[in-house]
Amino acid sequence: MGQTPWSAAGPPASLYGSDNMNKNWKRLIGLDNLSDQYAYKVDPVLGYTSAKRSAEKWVKSTCGYCSVGCGMELGVTDGKLVAVRGWESHPVNLGKLCPKGLSEHHMVTATNRAKYPLLKKNGKQVRVDWEEALSTMVEKFRATQAKHGQSSLGVIGTGQLLTEEFYTLGKLVQLGFGTNNYDGNTTLCMASAVSGYKLSFGNDGPPGAYEDLSRADLVFLIGANIADNHPILCQHLEANPNCFLITADPRITKTAMLADLHLPLKPRTDIALLNGMAHILIEEGLIDQNYIAAHTNGFEDLKRQLAEYTPAHVSQITGLPVETILKVARLYGKAKAAFIAWTMGVNHSTQGAETVNVINNLALLTGNIGRAGASPFSITGQCNAMGTREAGFASSMPGYRTFEKAEYRAELAALWGVDENRIPSKRGLAYPDIIEGAVKGKIKSLWIIATNPLVSYPNQQILRHALGELEFLVVQDGFHPTPTTELADLVLPAAIWSEKEGTYTNSERRVSKANIAVAPPGEARPDFDIFLAVAEKLGCREELYPGWKTPGDAFAEWRRVSKGRLCDYSGMTYEAIEQHGGLQWPYPEGKTGAEPSRLYENGVFEHEDGKAKLLPVDWKPFPEQPNDSYPFILNTGRTVEHWHTRTKTAQVPILERMSPNAWLEMNPVDAKRLKLGPHDKVRIFSRRGEVSGVELRITEIIAPGQVFMPFHFSETNVNEVTQDAFDPISREPNYKQCAVNVERI
Repeated sequence: MGQTPWSAAGPPASLYGSDNMNKNWKRLIGLDNLSDQYAYKVDPVLGYTSAKRSAEKWVKSTCGYCSVGCGMELGVTDGKLVAVRGWESHPVNLGKLCPKGLSEHHMVTATNRAKYPLLKKNGKQVRVDWEEALSTMVEKFRATQAKHGQSSLGVIGTGQLLTEEFYTLGKLVQLGFGTNNYDGNTTLCMASAVSGYKLSFGNDGPPGAYEDLSRADLVFLIGANIADNHPILCQHLEANPNCFLITADPRITKTAMLADLHLPLKPRTDIALLNGMAHILIEEGLIDQNYIAAHTNGFEDLKRQLAEYTPAHVSQITGLPVETILKVARLYGKAKAAFIAWTMGVNHSTQGAETVNVINNLALLTGNIGRAGASPFSITGQCNAMGTREAGFASSMPGYRTFEKAEYRAELAALWGVDENRIPSKRGLAYPDIIEGAVKGKIKSLWIIATNPLVSYPNQQILRHALGELEFLVVQDGFHPTPTTELADLVLPAAIWSEKEGTYTNSERRVSKANIAVAPPGEARPDFDIFLAVAEKLGCREELYPGWKTPGDAFAEWRRVSKGRLCDYSGMTYEAIEQHGGLQWPYPEGKTGAEPSRLYENGVFEHEDGKAKLLPVDWKPFPEQPNDSYPFILNTGRTVEHWHTRTKTAQVPILERMSPNAWLEMNPVDAKRLKLGPHDKVRIFSRRGEVSGVELRITEIIAPGQVFMPFHFSETNVNEVTQDAFDPISREPNYKQCAVNVERI
């Protein structure tokens, strides 16, 4: 007879609390029917609904999870969020929300919200007031810089702040603290798209719009599992019954199951496939010669380079039949409007930026850009990854100005009233190089904002080594404890979505408003307020932010700074943004309305000669090939229920119940060979580390020789085994392919 882990007297009251114990006994004998939890009422807006969801008021806002940018309304009663619903007339989501959005209000009241500043004293984090917290932070950072140089301070941000906060932070880091070693976790997901766009077109920015999904006659998704990662975009596809959908992915994802044609190519062979398609388009005359001549450079060099990418050669590399490669190329080449989109399956690679160049080549060769339904389209990751790209002052200066151009530095200096010499003439260290700098002792203090690298960064051994070398670590987050905040010398509690005001920019360049619905818990402050308070301690607040009180002040200055640039906000106002459910940039002064906007409609690109570049790229095998000791190729990715490192979604009971644990997918052929069964607990190990206790799922959606594992779970962190190999252009990690082995525990 088995034993319970507690005494015969029953579970301790501390397990459930005495009130819950009383309720449980009442429920058992029929005296408690949970009427308080399941009461209903007639709400004037929602109709017959749960009494707990009936709101006194509804606040319009924008979702704070992914880059789709769904409009939503937040229900508030007694100063608390009680419900969320889709904004029915919003052009992005038309009233629909994914599981994360529908339950987003639960995240705000999570038990692990960071509420008070915590400073490590005698090895233990203790509560302090904001005065001591910020004074200590500035004192420690300044002492480090005095001892080791200005550049010894590193800052790692996020893609989840508001654009007004990114703009404020960039000025604080670059001009206030005087270090250019500043980057964001967007480098871990979107840097390759940014670099690829800049190389091909001369500037960043997805050229198309979501409307193109409903107007294209062919949609080609490469490494983009939108059904799991951006599910609301599927409704734009569903609105287009005449569209032919092609997916390319080593794994048969939920999106692949929706496709008219799925291409299960070998991992990291997309460059070969795309080059092979371009070869066929040229050979069969399915290119737009007039567009190429008028709007591009480099065609003859590209044509010579593509000569070797014959269908037979590409078939050998990709594992796809010659007939399939020919069919895909012809479908794309004959389409009237072809939309080609990608996400992390392309970006997470040592050749990510170059893969984007090859995608852009296809669009340019066929003139599929700047027209309704036609675009090479990067689907961004985080809710405001675009905002940091536009205004963040990290990989480029605000307004997509390059550091190296003296006229841009002079322009910003004049706008800001500062000495031009204070503006750096080159970008500082990218995210992975900041970590490497800490390992080498060059970065001695680090400020981490709204990100959790102790789960998200590849090769965790290297990261732990880097953080262990620091003299002072500040982590600013809305949640504590997290694996990263637990290591901090100083924790700054930040307000999160629904507790602060500003704008997000989504994947189609739509600037949407996020509004305050409730107050932050405890002493947590909006990031905008924290940055201004730090500037006050530094003595540069009035110089950098003259008269600023609210995010609206930052937005007003950003409109002036962006004027005339590709990402022009100068014609936008908060009122117009809310009225239209967002406005797409460029939106110059004098523009009205909210019609879908596309870049390069006139065929003029952002290179100095106004032409796009056709760039030859050769396929290379991914860096860590499988062998006898590590025979499997590991792929990582997301699941629809969770967000990044689960800092938020693990606190939402309905999401956690739907997907409580990580799993490993393996093909039945491999499972049989290893004598593994469904639900076995396995150990996955690589040259760098291991993760154990993962449930095995045996399924044919993964090919033999490959395995797949989601990356959200800190308890079984797949990044213990991933490699720190990075794209040399974008510095984005190669999360998607590394060699591993698997065994039963």
